[in-house]
Amino acid sequence: MAHCGSGRRSSVRDGLDVYYLGMTKTAHHEEIEIKLRVKDVDAFRSRLKRLHAREISPRTYESNTLYDTPRHDLRRHGQLIRIRIEHSASRFGKRHPREATPAILTYKGPSNSPRGPGKTGIHSQIRNHFKIKDEAEVSVANADEMARILHALGLQPVFRYEKFRTTYALPGIHRLKVEFDETPVGIYLELEGPVKAIDRGASRLGYERKDYLKETYGSLYLADCRRRGQKPGNMLFPPTRKLR
Repeated sequence: MAHCGSGRRSSVRDGLDVYYLGMTKTAHHEEIEIKLRVKDVDAFRSRLKRLHAREISPRTYESNTLYDTPRHDLRRHGQLIRIRIEHSASRFGKRHPREATPAILTYKGPSNSPRGPGKTGIHSQIRNHFKIKDEAEVSVANADEMARILHALGLQPVFRYEKFRTTYALPGIHRLKVEFDETPVGIYLELEGPVKAIDRGASRLGYERKDYLKETYGSLYLADCRRRGQKPGNMLFPPTRKLR
């Protein structure tokens, strides 16, 4: 993951907090998710067939760029700003005409859910196994212009990562997304939804809570670099590689 120098404007942080609050009030939700390692892709696909899983979003290529201040203030506060560009997996590695590219701007930060009396222990157990974040997303018409806006606010790209994602639904488990992610550091599932739905879905897919991962793709990438003895950079596929 790229590290940058120091020297931000002190007003950036306050301005971003106001901007985030505006986004949160209008369109935010609490994201609850886990990751699971997929060790045998063929066995996983066979299980999906047996479960009569339904593909709700076809295999899509994603290019993600995280932004932060030069001093990494967002990361230190458990926050994230991301621009995500999506297009058909068949277009991966091909040249694209210079035109406005639609994207998704995402903010994630610590969850602000109220904690009622007597629920502290329950929520503590949940947080031990699940990643819980406040999330706000908005579609933007031009990724390059959005990047220029973030730069004007004092933010700069700090990490890029790619993946191919296919999204499934499991019969009888409402509000659960099963996202099959092919990444440069391995194959993973992301299960997103209510806690009970995640537990039910993971069980049907052959996993237990001890298998749950809360790591981000950035942290998984750094761990992979350490194992390989490689210097971290960005988590990208070779230009000619096309997973399936």
